[in-house]
This record gives sequence, structure tokens and C-alpha cells, in this order.
Amino acid sequence: MAEFDIVLYGATGFTGRLVAEYLAQRYGDGGVRWAMAGRSLSKLEQVRDEIGAPAGTPLLAANADDPAALRAMVARAGVVITTVGPYQLHGEPLLAACAAAGTGYVDLCGEPAWMRQMIDKYDDAAKASGARIVFSCGFDSIPFDLGVWFAQAEARRRFGRAAPRVKGRIRAMKGTFSGGTFASAKASIAAAAQDPAILKLMVDPFSLAPGFAGPHQPNGMVPHYDDAVAAWVAPFMMAVINTKNVHRTNFLAGQPYGADFQYDEMTVVPGLGEVGRAAAEAVAKLNPLSGNKGPAPGEGPSKEARESGFYDIAFVAEMPSEERVTVSVKGDRDPGYGSTSKMIAESALCLLRDVPAEGKGGIWTPGALMPEALKARLEAHAGLTFAVE
Repeated sequence: MAEFDIVLYGATGFTGRLVAEYLAQRYGDGGVRWAMAGRSLSKLEQVRDEIGAPAGTPLLAANADDPAALRAMVARAGVVITTVGPYQLHGEPLLAACAAAGTGYVDLCGEPAWMRQMIDKYDDAAKASGARIVFSCGFDSIPFDLGVWFAQAEARRRFGRAAPRVKGRIRAMKGTFSGGTFASAKASIAAAAQDPAILKLMVDPFSLAPGFAGPHQPNGMVPHYDDAVAAWVAPFMMAVINTKNVHRTNFLAGQPYGADFQYDEMTVVPGLGEVGRAAAEAVAKLNPLSGNKGPAPGEGPSKEARESGFYDIAFVAEMPSEERVTVSVKGDRDPGYGSTSKMIAESALCLLRDVPAEGKGGIWTPGALMPEALKARLEAHAGLTFAVE
């Protein structure tokens, strides 16, 4: 048995601190043996004291560019939570250490080219060691990954088969993307500009499903009126990673959604008629990554802003018969920080307590490895609701 159930790596960053606070408040009664880790012991001590964690909370010093220290750290953990990104710049040594040691791993990665590179390099090692590596355990991409899974479960219950087409539609959202998401997106764009192979992975909807070439996918970049939600829709920034994770889930699970499955994500814009059209076209022209307007890693909104945030996402499963079913996933905190910090913590605990480790080594999505158990945890503890409409 590992010395610690969970080691939280990156606990002094903005999101890492929120995860530490959540663990201390919900699981600080001794039910979970956890430790805070990062580069500086003095900063870890400061965060521990500021969030009200017990004075005896273990603190571990390890640097992302010190493989030996990382190997020593993961050897003491059942699962490592890492919030240290961009992962393409800082993530590989920790992932490699977990894959070699058989240690569980969850992150917040939304960098598809790096994820594919890690799958190619470490999936076999993780299978051999029994390490369960789970990418994208935050707003990208749990609500979307599990939302599609939930919609397909309802389609099978109602129609007797999975839907060949699902639409993800963000109906409402208050909050901001995290500084880490912004930095990761900027790093991905910079890498793609330098390497055509990375650009190819970025644009391929099946780049996280090695060896599978699926059907043509809907173009989520063109504003249009969508009768499935009776509104105009526009491009959604995070579709570039979420759609790939959904297709990877289908791939890893043996294609329960079908080999011909199509999926896209768009955001609903307010307004009827020409007003709605104009709003959708205006959103499509926006570039959220232009300039340096996003939050920097380590920065984030106030507690009040996080707690007043929310999101509401519809998933419309459409059948060839033109029948459809709509489900929703809603969160009670801002997506990039408040909700994400709870989702990644519960993902780690789901690995520890709810998912048998035997024969489950490899690099996973939440939706392929633990959809039902994680959905139950998120509804019980993390402020998410899943409903059939």
C-alpha cells in the first residue's frame, strides 16, 4: 500500500491551491491520506496554513525538471493529481514516472497533440505497470465526455440503440477559462506553427484514437440556426479538445456509440431572427486567444466570482428516424476554477476507491474508464447535475 492515497502536485498554483482547499475541507478528517507537493517547501507551508489544512499535512518538494525527485514522489502515492501546466512544457517527466511505477495519474490537460505523443510513448508502459493515466479531468473534458455518455445511455434506453449523432450545446455559462487553459492553448498554437505534424494532430478529430479513421465530422466553426435547441449557435473554443476526448472514449470502449458516430460542440447565442444571426456571426469572429487578455497561470477570479459562476450544457442525441432525446449537464461553480478543482479531486478519489485496478493500466479518458462511478461522485460531491429533459 502506498504511503499516501493522493499526492497533489502543483499545490501552490491557483488551481492547485483550490484542489488542496477542497481536499482539506471535504476529506480533512483523516479519511484520505494526502500530501501537498511542489517546488518550494516554504510556499507549500504558506498555502497549507492559508487554506486551513491541518498543520500535519505532509509536504513534498519536487521540481518538474528533476526526474529523480519525481520518481521518489510518485513511489509514495496511490494517485498523483497534477495541475502543473502547460503539460507540453512541464508534464512529461511526471507522467513517465507514474507510467513506470504503476501510480495513478489525473491531470487537467487540454493539449491534444501532447496527449497523443504521450499515448504513443507511454500507453504500453502504463499497461505493463498497471498505471491508470487519465487526462482531461476538469471542465475540459468531463462535463462533455460524461454528457455524451449519459445521452447515449438514454438513447439506448429509449430507442434501443446509440445515436449516430450527438450535439453538445452550451446554453449558458458564467465564469472564465483558467489561466492554465489559456496558457496551454497559446502553447499549442505556437507548437503547431513550428511543426506541421502537430498541426495535423490538432485538426484531426480522431487524433486521440490511434489507427482509427472515423466519418466526416460536423463543422463546428460555422454559425447557423440549430432547431435542436431552437437558437443560433456559434463556435465554442474548447471543442477542439473536448470532441477529441469524446471520440477517444468511443474508441477505447469498443465504439459503443458506433463507428459512424458524429459529434460537435457549439455555444448558444441569444437573440431571434436576424439579431441571433448577427450575434452568432460576431461570436464566430472573436479570437479569445488574441493578444494577452487571458489570465496568467497562477491568477484567477475571487471566491465570490467562482461561487456565483455556473454552466448549463445540453446534449441532443439524434436518431436516423428524426427522433431525439436531450439531456443536460449543469455545474454550480465557474467552470475553469471552482468546478474544475472539485472534478479533478473526485476523479482521483474515483480511481482510488471505485475503479478496480486489475487489468486497467493504460492511458484513459474519464468516460472510458469510470463514467458511471464518476458521475455518481460528481453529483454527490462536486455540484454537477445530470438530467433527462
